[in-house]
Amino acid sequence: MPRDFYEVLGVERTADEETIKKAYRKLARQYHPDRNPGDKAAEAKFKEVQEAYDVLGDKEKRQQYDRFGFVGNGAFPGQGGGATGGFPGFTSGDIDAETLQDLLGRFGFAGFGGPGFASSGFEAPGRRTRRSRAAAPMEAEVRVPFLTAALGGNLSLSINGQQVEVKVPAGIEEGNKLRLRGQAPGGGDLLVQVKIDPHPYFRREGNNISMEVPLSVAEALLGTKIDVPTLDGTLVTVKVPPGTSSGSRLRLRGKGIKGGDQYIEIKIVVPKVEEERGRALVQELASLYPQNPRSGLGWS
Repeated sequence: MPRDFYEVLGVERTADEETIKKAYRKLARQYHPDRNPGDKAAEAKFKEVQEAYDVLGDKEKRQQYDRFGFVGNGAFPGQGGGATGGFPGFTSGDIDAETLQDLLGRFGFAGFGGPGFASSGFEAPGRRTRRSRAAAPMEAEVRVPFLTAALGGNLSLSINGQQVEVKVPAGIEEGNKLRLRGQAPGGGDLLVQVKIDPHPYFRREGNNISMEVPLSVAEALLGTKIDVPTLDGTLVTVKVPPGTSSGSRLRLRGKGIKGGDQYIEIKIVVPKVEEERGRALVQELASLYPQNPRSGLGWS
């Protein structure tokens, strides 16, 4: 029996969106594979957290989850569509034909349980159907970790008790669809739509990626060297030149997706100066290096 998604994220059922988001970010950072290399338990926990946030972080999915609960190992999204519509629960669930027949009947899909059910592409054990034409491909949704989408890899789905291996090509984008021939129940094709999970610190910009790196005021003024992670998990030392401003972008060539670049976005973290001695030093620095950063903007 799968754990309750609220329990996975450690929040109450009455939690607001911001509370859920904060809980997800904290757990995603804690169990991310980059921080736990080779730790299968942490990897499983990370996937569990991603699955929980996929539902609770979406208003409509959360409403359906609160109303209908679990299907197999996933939450049934309860979205409309015909007999060949998408069933994102297949990404982690294991639904046999009889269970699916009963569930779809509860959701008000007419014709299921009779000839309409047979023509949908699902076939209960022992039941034979006649098809005058090939069934339309069945659609499902699969959530792909950010790094798998960027670097490529394999994912395993469980559909009607059958394990289906999905090969994810490197650089696949949100919304792309993969056709798995003959992998749907009944022997038809399965059309898998890709949803890419967010990453704790990488952001995608086409085949480039970017990440925000905080610097102290002293580091920005005097220059420094920092170690930053890359997609393959290695650390690269980056030289930050003296006088670097917040918002500056440093480029790592070829460290993005499929030959793209990685950009380091600088964010200067300013300390809170309260002591008289500290304020005097800042004022002295300002007098030594006077500047008006808004000069020439046209509105200053």
